[in-house]
Amino acid sequence: MGCLECCIKCLGGIPYASLIATILLYAGVALFCGCGHEALSGTVTILESYFEVVKGPVESLDVFTMIDIFKYVIYGVAAAFFVYGILLMVEGFFTTGAIRDLYGDFKITTCGRCVSAWFIMLTYIFMLAWLGVTAFTSLPVFMYFNIWTICQNTTVTEGANLCLDLRQFGIVTLTDEKKVCTNTEKFMRMCDSTELDMTFHLFICALAGAGAAVIAMVHYLMVLSANWAYVKDACRMQKYEDIKSKEEQELHDIHSTRSKERLNAYT
Repeated sequence: MGCLECCIKCLGGIPYASLIATILLYAGVALFCGCGHEALSGTVTILESYFEVVKGPVESLDVFTMIDIFKYVIYGVAAAFFVYGILLMVEGFFTTGAIRDLYGDFKITTCGRCVSAWFIMLTYIFMLAWLGVTAFTSLPVFMYFNIWTICQNTTVTEGANLCLDLRQFGIVTLTDEKKVCTNTEKFMRMCDSTELDMTFHLFICALAGAGAAVIAMVHYLMVLSANWAYVKDACRMQKYEDIKSKEEQELHDIHSTRSKERLNAYT
């Protein structure tokens, strides 16, 4: 029975709201980083195989260099939010009321309130950043959706010479003409390839992961706001208890003094 009570107390001490938000954050970041990385690799294959885009010198800032930069950014995002999720979980554990019941009442300090407020501000900034990432990720989804739609309607567009020009998307310079038209064998091979379909769906998954990260940030904001309110109320309650204890001590001292005076008067 003692072991059962201990397990119930331990389970009660878990900040489930923070745990759900952390799982959602890790799932969203993993989906965005993993699928985004593979989608960028598929984009490189499509550009080289069907649009015949050649990688420039090392010092030049072309589309391949930008893709490499995005990959390194993905590595950094994965590592940063893995650590940030752990920090938010730790903050959730320390502000859970069940932990206070397990280990006794704790001293609410100004530092603790500042840490909670700092996490709220930081999470709000990250939420805005993830909104920007979600909007940015929707751009390749839109571009691949247009290409995928043309491929799915080749019979409808038969006879019309539609061309996909990379200059329209800003991928290559205006002087570098890289395009594929619907009446060419290269376009048909691209539509029949697995790279196009796979890359398109990987970008969709990356977009879904970014959206999940936004939802996780909103969830964290609700949890952190509730925790901050709890810490603030606990601080006020602690001040009230200190004042009450001080007043009771003063009343006890006054009562003891009067009792001694009466005793001395009788003697």
